[in-house]
Amino acid sequence: MPRQLLKKIEPHARALQGRWFVRGFGSHFTDPRLWSLQRRGVTAGFGAGLAICFLPLPVHLPLALLVAVVWRLNIPAIVAGTWVINPFTMVPMYYVAYRVGAEITGTAPHAFGFKLSWEWLEHGLGPMWKPFLVGCLVSAIVCGVAGWLGLELLWRWRVLSRRYRRAASPMG
Repeated sequence: MPRQLLKKIEPHARALQGRWFVRGFGSHFTDPRLWSLQRRGVTAGFGAGLAICFLPLPVHLPLALLVAVVWRLNIPAIVAGTWVINPFTMVPMYYVAYRVGAEITGTAPHAFGFKLSWEWLEHGLGPMWKPFLVGCLVSAIVCGVAGWLGLELLWRWRVLSRRYRRAASPMG
């Protein structure tokens, strides 16, 4: 891992402590385990961030910080995982989640036509909620585990390749 680069761009815990989204965490936010670049905290944090980004609620960042503090996960990694969803990726990700949920629940996918009215909220969105929520749950679990496992394997491969390279070098 490029530790030096990450340490340069990573914000310091004390600098972030005055921000509005961190005030509720108090001194828990300055725990060094939340900021250290150790494999277990980083890989689990990234996987948890990917799972959190599939929640269809606008509370990704506070929830990610809460999960990081409770389970002692790396804060920059969990935030990076939640930033996978953004205004450009939100619609395709949630559409895929809806299609996955429709496939799992056995419902036929509905044509989506948005109208800003109370009638559309009652009747147009109603049949889509169950497959959408099921798809979000399944996508969160699958992407979270895949992100954790992928980063875990990449991290281990990188460490082993560096070890073999050092052993093979003439300076040994």
